[in-house]
Amino acid sequence: EIAFIVVPLFVPVAQQLGIDLVWYGVILGANLQASFLTPPFGFALFYLRGVAPPEVTTGEIYRGAIQFILLQLLVLVIIISFPGIVNFLPSLSR
Repeated sequence: EIAFIVVPLFVPVAQQLGIDLVWYGVILGANLQASFLTPPFGFALFYLRGVAPPEVTTGEIYRGAIQFILLQLLVLVIIISFPGIVNFLPSLSR
């Protein structure tokens, strides 16, 4: 998986730039999750194709996933725009 390559390369850079590593991990996870639903690969959609009834086409699966892709992109925009959201709940336990 790409995370095994990206994380060791970019975490030291993120630390040097003063980026919160929890926020960085959440962004990385949300971005990976969105990538599992989007073409050209869309692994989650191919898995769904394997278990869907034969009358459901791949195009229908992709069209049905559009709203979830948009929702995940919105979450990414919110997390990037308001980074404090990521650490809000953990900060309550301190």
